[in-house]
Amino acid sequence: MKFMRLLNLLLAFLLFWPHPVAAAASVLENRAELDFPNSITFSLKLEHTTSITSLVLEYGDIQQTCGEVIARAFPEFNPGKNVSVSWSWDMRQSGSIPPGAQIWWQWRYRDAQGNEFTTERQTITWLDSIHPWKSLSKGLLTVHWYRGDEAFARALLDAGQEGLRRLEAAGLKADSPVDLYIYGSYSDLRDAILYEPGWVGGQAFPEYNIVIIGISPDNLDWGRTTVMHELTHVVAGHFTFSCLSDLPTWLVEGLAMYSEGGLDAFSERQLQTAIRQNTLLSLRSLSSAFSEELDRANLSYSQSYSVVKFLIDTYGQQKMNDLLIALRNGEAIDEALQQVYGFDTEGLEAAWRQAVGAVPPSPQARPTAQPTPTPVPTIRPISGAPVVVDTPTPVPTSAVEPSASATQPTDQGQNAIPWVTLLIILSCCILLFIIGILALLFILSRRSKGGGK
Repeated sequence: MKFMRLLNLLLAFLLFWPHPVAAAASVLENRAELDFPNSITFSLKLEHTTSITSLVLEYGDIQQTCGEVIARAFPEFNPGKNVSVSWSWDMRQSGSIPPGAQIWWQWRYRDAQGNEFTTERQTITWLDSIHPWKSLSKGLLTVHWYRGDEAFARALLDAGQEGLRRLEAAGLKADSPVDLYIYGSYSDLRDAILYEPGWVGGQAFPEYNIVIIGISPDNLDWGRTTVMHELTHVVAGHFTFSCLSDLPTWLVEGLAMYSEGGLDAFSERQLQTAIRQNTLLSLRSLSSAFSEELDRANLSYSQSYSVVKFLIDTYGQQKMNDLLIALRNGEAIDEALQQVYGFDTEGLEAAWRQAVGAVPPSPQARPTAQPTPTPVPTIRPISGAPVVVDTPTPVPTSAVEPSASATQPTDQGQNAIPWVTLLIILSCCILLFIIGILALLFILSRRSKGGGK
């Protein structure tokens, strides 16, 4: 009995023996500094009990994607107990992200003993600080602006609410908050985005739930219409989000213009002239980016609206919803049209031309290759607004190493697994040795008692 009690005490001592846990380094500084719109610089200062031997920056932006992609940068630093390091994401090399987007970052580092730690993930808003931004919210919409009074912002907010009501009546309901950044002029807007045409007036970024527009207070009527137009891009973009297919430009721009309520007088006259003179554009060509030439771009928007209106008026809103769902499920546009309406792109164009009294399309004019749809929807040139050309959303590529799968952040006080494992193995060896000694003593004691009888 004494032997068993001794053994139990020994086991309890080993089981509850405190194991040392490697502490994370003291984070003296962990920040991001914006040089909008050119770059963002990440800085880190650490103090550790042992030498830090490796360090990597993980970063990205928050958007709707098919899977999280983590960019990695490996800045140079001097290994040691005190580390100071910084690295810049240069948008002038990689291409920019939209104003208002959220950027996140975290640091991973390893010490000389093999312990790995991760700092807490942090975020920052990619936005300039030179304008005195103000915000006004209602429902899922928030208007950010700096020029004009609150009545100006509220008028745009009300226009956005009306646009959402029209979309919901058409079967497209917003499912997440949307931010509208209203720059006070076209020049201010162009200063906020890199590598865009000089005539850009606004863009919608459905994957970010962000709209950016240049609207001066004296151009409010155009601003109201444009807000409704751009919101359609965001809502439709979320409704049809798919990793397998894209919406053709004529469809997404036609829907956006349909939500505005129709064509203005100039656009309607231009469309009717093109119908009479047989200068309409092929629907297949309108699947990709619209022309940069003013009259051709205007006709592209007007014709897209007319085609979408024809589909809705002739076959009903439900079939339009079915078409969008088919595209969301990964069907290409021709397969989706055939599935819902019974014709492909050329068949749709022929039916639409007949309905509006245009000359049937020429078979020789039909292209065989299907263009790639434009990924970034923008605004049409209306009421004197500049022509807008769609351009793709940039992705950070400079000095990064993308990861194919998401990596979950770890706690800053993460246990040092290699050291703990070594202690457990050592403890087990000591326990087995002690048990062996006690067993040997017990056997010798029994033999000694037996020999004395």
